[in-house]
Amino acid sequence: MDWSLSTWWWVVCGALIVAELATGTTFYLLMLALGAAAAALTAHLGGPLWLQFVVAAIVGGGAVSWWHARQRRHPRRPANENPDVNLDIGQSLDVGQWRADGTAEVRYRGAAWQVRFIGTGVPHAGRHVIRAVEGSCLLLEAT
Repeated sequence: MDWSLSTWWWVVCGALIVAELATGTTFYLLMLALGAAAAALTAHLGGPLWLQFVVAAIVGGGAVSWWHARQRRHPRRPANENPDVNLDIGQSLDVGQWRADGTAEVRYRGAAWQVRFIGTGVPHAGRHVIRAVEGSCLLLEAT
């Protein structure tokens, strides 16, 4: 059985996808698989071997670079600070009185909550915004 170059590129593409699924730690292997698929398509179109490698490098390397830049622009926030995970984040509430250690107890959503001031300066009574949640303690900043 004689395999064409495009078949080898598809095997490489599949191996990269399997490696990604087996590790599950990064998305970069899928970007490299995209480069191998582009090289396979170049082979199908009759491109020479050197062009297939160039296409694989440009598409795969470009996709990896794009993904890396995207991850740097949009870093992941921890779940306790992510409003997509915890709908309380970004909500506002009133604090009547702060203790000397920067904590207080407030009524929020019909229950008593411990709150801690994480803003700058001295905590003062008034309207505050929930910035994070640690267990049953709401971390607040002044509005």
